[in-house]
This record gives sequence, structure tokens and C-alpha cells, in this order.
Amino acid sequence: MRPIGSKYLLEEPLGRGATGTVWRARQRETAGAEAAVPGQPGETVAIKVLKEELANDADIVMRFLRERSVLLRLTHPNIVRTRDLVVEGDVLALVMDLVEGPDLHRYLRESGPLTPVAAALLTAQIADALAASHADGVVHRDLKPANVLLAERDGQMHPMLTDFGIARLADSPGLTRTHEFVGTPAYVAPESAEGRPQTSAVDIYGAGILLYELVTGRPPFAGGTALEVLHMHLSEEPRRPSTVPAPLWTVIERCLSKNPDHRPSAVNLARGLRAVAAGIGVHASPAQIEAAEGVAALLAPDPAPAQVPQAPGAADPTQVLPTGSAGAAQFDPAAATSVLPTSGPADAADPTAVMPAMPQNPPAEDPHPWQTQLRAARDRNEQTQVQYLDPSEDPLRRRPTRQPQQRPPQPPPYQQGPPPQQYQQQPQGYQQPQQPPPYQQQRPAPQRPAPSPPPQQYAPPQPQQPQPPAPAPREPRRRSANPVKIPGLGCLKGCLIMIVLFVVAGWLIWELTPLQDWIAQGKGYWEAIGDGIATVTDWISTIGDATGSGGSGQ
Repeated sequence: MRPIGSKYLLEEPLGRGATGTVWRARQRETAGAEAAVPGQPGETVAIKVLKEELANDADIVMRFLRERSVLLRLTHPNIVRTRDLVVEGDVLALVMDLVEGPDLHRYLRESGPLTPVAAALLTAQIADALAASHADGVVHRDLKPANVLLAERDGQMHPMLTDFGIARLADSPGLTRTHEFVGTPAYVAPESAEGRPQTSAVDIYGAGILLYELVTGRPPFAGGTALEVLHMHLSEEPRRPSTVPAPLWTVIERCLSKNPDHRPSAVNLARGLRAVAAGIGVHASPAQIEAAEGVAALLAPDPAPAQVPQAPGAADPTQVLPTGSAGAAQFDPAAATSVLPTSGPADAADPTAVMPAMPQNPPAEDPHPWQTQLRAARDRNEQTQVQYLDPSEDPLRRRPTRQPQQRPPQPPPYQQGPPPQQYQQQPQGYQQPQQPPPYQQQRPAPQRPAPSPPPQQYAPPQPQQPQPPAPAPREPRRRSANPVKIPGLGCLKGCLIMIVLFVVAGWLIWELTPLQDWIAQGKGYWEAIGDGIATVTDWISTIGDATGSGGSGQ
């Protein structure tokens, strides 16, 4: 729980919208005289905390305080009452009655469309709420099922319209302009989409879309993008579903008129919907049916609709000076811009300095700064020129040059190693001079003066063991000309394996298919092979006999 203001505690969020978050809250103490409903300690309320960007807008805060009396005075059985307003630091909130029940959007998704009679009666109650708000000069501008809460009273669903305070704040100059609209694209009126002046007729258009959705389960205009939906509101007419009675469709068609002057007022809309509900019911009398069929006469437009305030000066037309007036005579569009004289106290900040004029004939070697900038921009915008490039200079084709590998210097020939050892008969006591280690054979010896030879030491001769011959280097295996490894190719062993595989495959085909019944009349595999070999042998001998007889006949 977190406190908000000095009299309320936020408990848990109930939902989030485009303008703020709705919290379940509890009242800590009785509100003062500035609140419309003082309340009691411990009473549960709903508080809508506006988004931070709205609370930080000075225009919205001032309008919030200026419209305080209007918001707190707006009461109706079908309107969620605003009990109090909270303005504290960067927090802007509306304290409202808590309605225990779903909104109309959720109810439609869970229960499906309503009957024409139920839809007409429910929309009539919403029209009553609109009539009360329009009488106080408040236009909702965002009428949709999500802003209609269903409170259960005496076993019936009682619709209550909410978010009137947000609609009032939406008229603030800091939040909207003439080229913007407040609302949801599926429920916005054509004049709101075009940025034209808006009146209370935008709520009647929203009520018509709401009524259409109540009886069909979907709004009349739907598309993939918001621009597509707005274009449908401007140019397309809704189609009548087969389940909508003719009197009810007359009301919907009049509410969805593109011209706001042809839409009925909220009071007449409520009266017409109740007449239609009575005339299309099962127990309707002939008089009620006749009244429902003539509902068009009840849908008269509002002679004085409530106006939506616009941003100060935003809708002012451009003033054209009259021809021949003093102002028009003194105005010269080709005149130079005049410099205002310095004004203010002596210690005020320096006025804007005027840049000195450029010399008339600048030196040739010092180009004008603008020329330098233009040349740089032109160089950046020049197209890439295609020309021949030497392949040796192409970095994509040129191979990197390999640096020759530097080999360590080789020692002189006399240090390459001992000559091949041959067994020679040495005199007794002779000792063979020691050879330098291998690592000394790989680097050149420094040039030093030759030391004196050590004195010879005579020792008994040692038998010299012959070294085993070094193994001959293996020749690299030649790569086969046939890179594909085929079993049995050029190998007797592979041929035998292939023959065995063919024999086994033939036996399986012979035994598992009806081939033996078609060819050999049920003979076994080996018997059929023997008959085949005998037949081929006889055929070859017949050919040999015929060849021999032909040669002897000659």
C-alpha cells in the first residue's frame, strides 16, 4: 500500500489505459469540503492516476484545477461519479466510485452479442448519461465499450459511463491540437479524424458504433492499420446485418451519418431507442410497432450542440488585410528585415549581434565559405565513377605477396658435421677428438683466436660400434586416379564380395517375389540357375556345332 495525497491509500492496480492506471484504493480519513463526496474512513474507492507526462504539463494541471467544479458537479445514475481530485507534486489523480463489475468490452467477448431489445435498452441508458454531460458542456469524445462499466443492481446489469474527467482534460491545449483527435480509431467520428471543429455529435457517432457492436459483436469498420480504419469512417457506409431489425437500423444509420448536423441529440436518441425496444419486442402492440417503424421522426438533431474547446489561436483563420488600407499600403513583402533597436536596462544582456557584411571582391585564393560548403556537398553527392582497374592493383584479386622465409645462416662446410665414419686402424693410445654438440652445429661459431691444442692423452683403444643405417625415406603414397572408392574395383576380393552380394540379392528376389511362378513354374532358386546354365551350355554347343559343320562343308 502506498499513500496518495493525505486521505487515500493505493492497494492494487485494476487496469491500465492510454491516460493512466486505475487503482483500488482505501480512504484513510474523511475528505474536506473541497471534495464532492467526503466519504468515510476505510471506504473503498477507485483512483485513476494519470500518466506522468500529463501531470508534468502545466496547461493540463491548470485546466484540471479550473474544471474542478464541473467534474465534481457531473452526477447521473449512469455516470461513474468523480468524488475528489488529487494534485500533489507530480501526481495527478481522480478519485471515483468503485464499480464492482466487468466493462462492456469484456462482457461482449465472454458472453457474445446482445439481443436487439437488450442492446437498444442498454444504449438508451448510455444516451441518458450523454444527455446529462452535454447539458453541462462536457463532451466525452471516447465512447466505447471499454469505458462502460456494468454494475449489478437488483439482478440486472446497470451500465455506467466512465472517464468523463479524462475527456475534459483532453480538451487542454497542452494535450491536443486541431490536427489531432482524442479517441480510439474504431470509434472516432469523421470530423475528429479530419481535424474539423467538434461538437457533442461525436458522442452520438460513438453511440451508434457501440449499438452496432452490441448486436453484431464487432464494430462496423475494421482494418489492418489505424489509417485504413479512419479512411473507412470518412468514405464508407456501414452495411446492415441480417439480424438487425429495420427500426433499429434506422437509429444506427442516423447516428453514423457523416454529417454531424444530421445526427440526433442524446435526449432524442434515448427516446427513439426506447420506442424501438418496445416496438420490436415479442409482446409489442400494434401502436408500439407503428411507433417503432416511425422512429425517424423522433431522431431530431440537437439545435445547440455542446462545443469542444479548441487550442487558443489554433483555429483562428488567416487575416487578410483589406485592399487600400493603411496596413496594406505600408506592407512591402520585398523590404529588408529591419533590426529592432536596443531596448531594456543598461545592464541587460547584449542584443543579438549583426554579422559583418562579406567583402564584395574576396581574394581568389581564399574562396567564400559557402562555396567551400557547396563544393563539399557536391563532392559527397557525386555518383561513383566506373573505370578500368588493373588486376594487379585490385585488392580483391591481388594475392598477398609472400615474404621470403629467412633461414638461419648455415655454418661453414667444415662445421656441417663429421664425415662418414670409416673404421681405420689407429695407433695405440690415440683418442678421437670430441665432436661439438648438435646445437652448436646449427649456429656459426664466433671468430676467436684458435686456442692451443690440449696435450694428447694416450688411453687404450676402444672398439668403435658401427651405427645402424638410417631408414630410407618413405615415398609419398600416390593418389589414385579414381577418387571414388568402389568396392571390388581392381581387387579379387572385392569381385568375390560383389558376386556373393548379387547371388544373395537374386535369391531374396526369387524367394520373396512371385518371379519364380512367372518364369520357372515354382522351381527353386538353385534349380532354376542350373536349368539356365544348362540352356546356355546347350546353346553354345549348338552354335559351335553349326560353325564346325559350316567349315567342313566348305
